[in-house]
Amino acid sequence: MSNSLKEEKLLELFEEYYQDHPFIFLSKEPIFLKQVVNTNKCLIQIEKIGSKLVVHSIIDNLVKGASGQAVQNMNLMFGLDECAGLRLKANYF
Repeated sequence: MSNSLKEEKLLELFEEYYQDHPFIFLSKEPIFLKQVVNTNKCLIQIEKIGSKLVVHSIIDNLVKGASGQAVQNMNLMFGLDECAGLRLKANYF
């Protein structure tokens, strides 16, 4: 999709939208899988190439993609802190 907004404005819009999402983090730098291994994090990096917006995102599909999402949903269903049991420390390899 063509976009006429500047990259800084697009990043500002993303930051505003995701400000209340505890596991989503925006990066101005390139993102790498090692940053999310064994975490419930989703990292997002946006860049503008010409008039096109390119959105890069990474998750650990075992934690964020399946079991972590189930725990996060259960926490919400039972009125618990959304982050309970999900603040895991990443192991860098």
